[in-house]
Amino acid sequence: MATATSLRGFATVNFYATDLDAAKKWYSEVFEIPPYFEKPGYIEFRVGDYEHEMGIIDAKWAPPGATGTPAGAIIYWHVDDVEGAYKRLLDLGATGYQPVITRGEGFVTASVVDPFGNILGVMYNKHYLSIINGN
Repeated sequence: MATATSLRGFATVNFYATDLDAAKKWYSEVFEIPPYFEKPGYIEFRVGDYEHEMGIIDAKWAPPGATGTPAGAIIYWHVDDVEGAYKRLLDLGATGYQPVITRGEGFVTASVVDPFGNILGVMYNKHYLSIINGN
């Protein structure tokens, strides 16, 4: 049972971009949808099975030390085909950060650096699928 201070799930991940218009265009192509929310200096997408929130903030609002290249923790988004997703991200202009790596049975990861210096991870995760499928 969750308590008031329990971590209950991923709510929003935020990346920074010095060119928010270019980030909007790039991520709209990556996610194959436009942002669902926009205000000056911020855009937000709802992505995937649980409509997780992915926000992109104008880098001028970043706290000191928050930006660098590459920057940030790696959030891995589940995909059914890691090699295909990794190749697609590279084709869209990302650069490789970590190649496709099998981490164990049912766990495969890869990551790229987006054109704005953020690390974006993709992962095949059998536990994710078991939750989605209700197992």
